[in-house]
This record gives sequence, structure tokens and C-alpha cells, in this order.
Amino acid sequence: MHHDFYLAWRYLRHHKGRTWILVVCLSLIGSLPVALHTLIDEGERQMMARAQSTPLLVGAPGSAVDLTLSALYFNEAAPPRITMAESDRIAETGWADPLPLYSRFRVKGHPLVGVSLDYFDFRGLAPASGAMIAMLGDCVLGADAADSLGLKSGDTLLTTPENLLDLAGVYPLKMHVAGILSKNHSPDDSAVFIDLKTAWVIEGLGHGHESQDKQAAGSPTTLAFGGGGSNRIAGAKLLTYTEITPDNVDSFHFHGDPATYPISAVIALPRDQRSATLLRGRYLDREDKAQITQPLKITQGLLQNIFKVGALFDAVLLWVGSATLLAIGLVFALSLRLRQRELQTIFLIGCSRLTVVRLVTAECLLLAGISGLFCLALLEATRHYAEPLVRHFVIT
Repeated sequence: MHHDFYLAWRYLRHHKGRTWILVVCLSLIGSLPVALHTLIDEGERQMMARAQSTPLLVGAPGSAVDLTLSALYFNEAAPPRITMAESDRIAETGWADPLPLYSRFRVKGHPLVGVSLDYFDFRGLAPASGAMIAMLGDCVLGADAADSLGLKSGDTLLTTPENLLDLAGVYPLKMHVAGILSKNHSPDDSAVFIDLKTAWVIEGLGHGHESQDKQAAGSPTTLAFGGGGSNRIAGAKLLTYTEITPDNVDSFHFHGDPATYPISAVIALPRDQRSATLLRGRYLDREDKAQITQPLKITQGLLQNIFKVGALFDAVLLWVGSATLLAIGLVFALSLRLRQRELQTIFLIGCSRLTVVRLVTAECLLLAGISGLFCLALLEATRHYAEPLVRHFVIT
């Protein structure tokens, strides 16, 4: 029998183009269904883990799905904003601890998320290098964000301006990278975190003032941020960004009622089940300016739709796989017709029809074996990269 495999192997090597086409077709059709379910399972694991750890979510009325995806996974479709008054409203009940967050901005493709320091304890985030946020203008980077941006503790990061042509708009902020967070295997790894007050500075709600004497002495910051009076430029040189340093941090301040400052959502951490029920009852009025959602239920509903799509893909792959196998069978049938002279020679040297059957069977087994190896390699690659693939193409 080993002679049959030797002859079959020599034949496949001689017709490399045909062999590789068949191997690729068999590998893809064999690995696609399993790879698809691997990605779906990983997406379910990531989304459910995030949702299960977030009891309640308060945000602006509208799409609960958009609110959940924005607050939990920091996707680009940001829902309408609410104000800090909602966070104060939750805290005043005594039923839950509020964790406000503001995820409107992005920096070099990564979500720029304003949070309170309690958020890091809630998500189990700790710095792998450097330190946590300590001063206005500081930021900490998720592990993936740090790798993508090529930054480390002590570097600086400039926020992305919303409109380069808006000369009267808010200037980008040059942030100090205080630390790099340990890998958390969650959307937090791709985020850049700042304090809520820093987010409001980027929003334009907070500003600082430089003294005239300091500017005249050659201070690198020549832009004086006016807050009522005349906004004027004290120096001849106009910088295109704002930087908060230990020297000028005390001059930064905010105007107006902090309760009116914008946030994206509030994660509510109820004390117990009774507190959660009572808090949800506070948002039953349809005229309320905020809504409360349960991320777990929202995510489960979203995943049900994903499973329906997965079932549709399975049906499509079944038909495509059947068509591919029929096409491969046709290739073998046509190949046998083209090999009539070769088969005739085999008969002339005294071989029976069974020998031809063994040779064709050996070719099929070799093709199946090679395709199986490639299929295993593709599946292993899918399992290895499932987490970042799902986070990039499904969640964000």
C-alpha cells in the first residue's frame, strides 16, 4: 500500500497548482464553521462577562443598546449626554454607589474615557508601570493602547482636535502619561483613561490663566485662557495645544454648577437586590430625562440576534460546502478522463482496476491529510487571535 501513496504523492507534487487549489478549498470549507463558532463563543464570553459585572446603567433616554455599547465597550456611536446631576441623584438615594463616566472623545483611534478613581477599583485595573492619575491633565493607558501608540510612563499624549478649522474652538490638551495599566482582557485595554475634570477641560468647561509677567519672561505657554472678560493673547506666539503642568495647575478652574457638566452614563452599583429594585423604580416615569437599564438583559438580547446570524451563516456554509465538495468531485472526474493514457499504461503493465482505485484513494487521503493540517493551523490561529478580533470587529 505504501507504493500507492508514493505514486500518489509524486503525482500531487507534479501538479502543484491543482493540488494547492484543492488543499485551500478543503481547508477553508473545513475550518470556517468551527472558526465562526469560535468567534461567536468568544464574543459571547467577552460581552457577557462585561455585562454581568455591571448591575445597572443610567443614561439618556433612547436606545438602550447604544447606551450599553458606549458605556461598557466604548464604541464610537456615543448616545446623547446626561449631566452630573444624575450621578448626584443616585448617590442621594443611598441605594447605590454611582460611577460616572464620559466617553465622548477619542485620541488617535482609541476611546478617551473620563472616569472617577473608583472606576479602576470596580474593574480591577492596576498599573503595570508608573502610577494612577494624580493630577489634572494626567492619563493612564490600557495595555493594548500603550502598545499601539508606542508610549510608556512619563511620555506625553496630545488629544485629537475635533475641528481643525474652528479657531474659536477648544485647543487640544497635551496629557502626561502617568502609568500603563496591566492587561485586563477587556475593552479597558484599548482605552485611554483620564479624570472627569480633565475631560471637562478638553470639553472647554475648565481653563487656566497665565500671568502677564510670566509670559513676558519667556514662558512657553503664551495663550491666556479668558473666562469672562476679554479673551486675549498675551504673547506674539500662539500655541496649538494646552498643557497642564505643576506650575499652572492651580490656575485651572471651572465656571458654573458642576451638576450641569456633561457625562455619558453612570454605572450604578446597588447595595443589594432591594436597593436595585427601588432605584429602578425611580426611573419609571416616561417623562424622566434619564433611563435605567440592566446591561445583562440588553446584552443577552443582542447576543440572541448574533446567534440568529450565526445560524444563517451555518446554513450558508452548508450549501457552500456541499457545492465545493461537488466541484472537487467534478475535478477528480475530469482528472480521470484527462489521465486516460496514464491509466491505459497502468493496465498494459498488468495492473488491475483495483490498482487505479487504490491510487485515487491514496490521492484523496493525502489531500485530506494535508488539508486537515492546514485546517488545524487555521483553527489554532483563530483561537489565538479570537479575543482581539472580536474586540475590534464585533464589539467596537
